[in-house]
Amino acid sequence: MRLSTKTGLPLYTPLAAGDVTRIDDAAKELLERVGIKLRDERHLEILGKAGARVDHESGRVSFERDWLAHVVGKAPSGFVLCSRDGTRDLHLGEGSVHFSNGGRVFRILDLEKGGYRYSLLRDVAATASLVQQLEYLDFYIIACQAHNVGPEAYHLNDFCHAFNHTTKHVMGGCTNLDGARQMWRIASFIAGGEDKLRERPFVSAITNPLSPLTLESETLDTIEFCVQRGIPVTCAPAPMAGATSPATLAGTLAQMHAEALAGVAVSQVLCPGAKVLYGAVATAMDLRRMELTMGSVESTMMNAAAVQLAKLHGLPIYASAGVSEAKRPNIQAGLEKAFSNLMVGSAGADCVHLAVGMLDSGNSIAYEQFVIDNEVIGMVQRVLSGIEVNEGTLGLDTVEQVGPGGNYVMEDHTIEHMMDEFFYPKLSVRCNFDTWEEQGRPDMLSRAAESATRLLEEARAGLLDPDTIERIREAFPAIIKL
Repeated sequence: MRLSTKTGLPLYTPLAAGDVTRIDDAAKELLERVGIKLRDERHLEILGKAGARVDHESGRVSFERDWLAHVVGKAPSGFVLCSRDGTRDLHLGEGSVHFSNGGRVFRILDLEKGGYRYSLLRDVAATASLVQQLEYLDFYIIACQAHNVGPEAYHLNDFCHAFNHTTKHVMGGCTNLDGARQMWRIASFIAGGEDKLRERPFVSAITNPLSPLTLESETLDTIEFCVQRGIPVTCAPAPMAGATSPATLAGTLAQMHAEALAGVAVSQVLCPGAKVLYGAVATAMDLRRMELTMGSVESTMMNAAAVQLAKLHGLPIYASAGVSEAKRPNIQAGLEKAFSNLMVGSAGADCVHLAVGMLDSGNSIAYEQFVIDNEVIGMVQRVLSGIEVNEGTLGLDTVEQVGPGGNYVMEDHTIEHMMDEFFYPKLSVRCNFDTWEEQGRPDMLSRAAESATRLLEEARAGLLDPDTIERIREAFPAIIKL
């Protein structure tokens, strides 16, 4: 959804313009004075030859400001995250905000049984099916870890079953080079060849620097493998204020900005012009109890501020919102999710991840929460679209025709605009009390549970045709049949 139709500008900017520059300067100073630790001698050599300052003894690489600006400047200011069928391509860097779920949690809430269970491969397929059918969700992120698949083949399986249940763009974290290779092989096979995937990559990889200021060998290998094959990557640091970054929001932002810029710089050294998203998963701790609070208002403020920092360098951004510490879909979840999705969306993030389905500080998901959050995002998108003001929407002729004391219910102007002027929720209760009682006292959660069940039943078969499925099974025997 494009930001306000009136200006196209962000509606929420937590940092004053001077403070954006000051944090950017602080991050650059960190990259010059402290640097980034690379636990990989080969990549230290590559960066050294490219002009970065390398200390092989400490394993640190530091970036002078002019060099950093030159290298980061090679990254594209916008690119397309392709859908597999071409119907839901996402054009980043053009002022639109795109929402998605989050990734690789270990548990799922089973409301019928009242507790959590470990997530399985079928949950990857199910969450992909939900994202495919929920209209306000723009792309899919591998939602959970499949505990019934061995580590040697779980990337192959979860990406394959994701592709079979959604045609929207698929993102996923790759824990190592072998995982990235599995993702690329199955995507190339489905695309019809490596060249076709390079031309229209409908998959991208998420990587995470280790805060504070560290890039692991597996992360570097994954970035290198993907960018050299045209696969977009996200380099998304996840500092925790008070634990793996300073306790102050400004200090955490400075460190995170340094980590994110380092990831962008590395990608451009490895492949100039590579499609890369500036990443931000800034969180905070409740320092009274040392509990992670991804749903805190401070986490939301930092992710919104990260949008300003990314845009200072003309980079599309993958930011975070929509997480809650709530253990079940409840009032707390609704409050924290709606607030953060609106704030980060209003800041103008190109991609907002974690926005859907997440509970328990990002450790768990629930099918019902996917459906509820889809409705929340529909409301957020309505806010972001702004108010259309033109001769038709002003309706002066209709006002004159109705005149004092009349009503507009049956007017052509009302019928013409009733479907495009208003957001109509599917889960919210909008009937009077007596009707509500007659309907059995439904609420958003009960309606979401019914909707999730129906959507999953309708999508059980998958989207890939049987011949393709058969060829995949022949080519990749490690893929598990659901």
